[in-house]
This record gives sequence, C-alpha cells and structure tokens, in this order.
Amino acid sequence: MTDVWSARAQAFRESPSHREGPDLDLLVEMCEPGAGIKVLDVATGGGHVARRLREEGCTVVTVDPAPGMQPDVITRAENLPFDDGSFDAVTCRIAPHHFDDVRKAVAEMARVSQRLVVIEDNLHIDDQVEEAERLRDPTHVRCYSETEWKEMLTDAGLEVERVELLERKRDVEDWLARVETPEDDARRVRELLGERIANGTMTFPSIVIKARR
Repeated sequence: MTDVWSARAQAFRESPSHREGPDLDLLVEMCEPGAGIKVLDVATGGGHVARRLREEGCTVVTVDPAPGMQPDVITRAENLPFDDGSFDAVTCRIAPHHFDDVRKAVAEMARVSQRLVVIEDNLHIDDQVEEAERLRDPTHVRCYSETEWKEMLTDAGLEVERVELLERKRDVEDWLARVETPEDDARRVRELLGERIANGTMTFPSIVIKARR
C-alpha cells in the first residue's frame, strides 16, 4: 500500500485542494503556531501543512508511511516512534479516513503531544458515499461523524476545544484521475454520487477539530 501512495506523491503535492484553501488556513491557526513551537505533522502527504507551519516559525517533524512522500520519518500513524509529550502540537490533515486503526492513531497523536491535537478530515455522509469513496480509491477505510471524532479525542484523554465544519469543493474528474480510478469503477462512482454532482463538481463536508491536553 505504501508503494501506491509513493506513486501518488507528486499528484498530491500538486493538488490545489490539498495545497491551499480556507480549511488549511484554519488548521494552521488552530495549531497556535509561532517561533519555538514544535509540531508533528502526521501522514504529511504532499507536505502542505508542514510548509505552512514552518512559514509561521514552527519546527516541524513530518511522518508518513510512504517513502515517496519524503517525510522526515517513515512510519504509520498507529505507531509513532516518539516519546510521550515530544511535541507542543500534533496535526493531521485529510488522512485519517485511510488509517487501518483510527482510534489507535488518535491515541498515539495524543500520547506524543504536550498540548494540542488538531485534525482535519472528510466527514461521514452516508453509506452510498462511502461505497463511492472505496471504489474510487481502495485505500479508503471510512470517514467519521462529528460525534465519533469527539468521542475518539475524548477517549484519548483530550478535551475538545473547537470544532469547525466546512464545505470543500472537488472537481470530480480531477478527483478520480488523481488516484487513477479505472474507468468502470469511475462510472459507478459517478452513479453513486448522482445528485451530489453539479456541473462536474461535488461539495462535501469536512471537519477541523482542535483538542487540548
């Protein structure tokens, strides 16, 4: 699976929806960045969060299981090779829906943070959208609801401090092409999303959630 993500690395580095946006601005703000702040960026992907936090003066360590993403440390979110409280803040953007064990990953993020955990991901809509997500990209595991996110963070010993729900737009054909969805599967994805697509674009909800130790 890491080979798959390594092959996708350049596409995610160039993806406009990953490279910028109000959701990225909000996540960076929630990390309370500044000089001397040490941040762990989990599942860094194209490195967009790390880039922005470094511009704010933070010291950032990146981790990702895919070598092609060029992280500082190659590791899964479920097994972070750092001591307890190694970072002021830990962040993860648009990746947890790929994690095999999301609860373990959240517990690990909480463990290595002294202060903050800030996560952004796509919100669960319904089973039909989940089926479309898995067809489009077999690495998709599941999206989670706001309630589930609050429970996971609370169970990890954190206090949820702020939740923001945003709408992000995706160009459906670009979204399919980015992971090279086979045409038969892509056709079925379009059918499953049906009325959610307008003029080639789908609007979908995402959550940015900030929790404090």
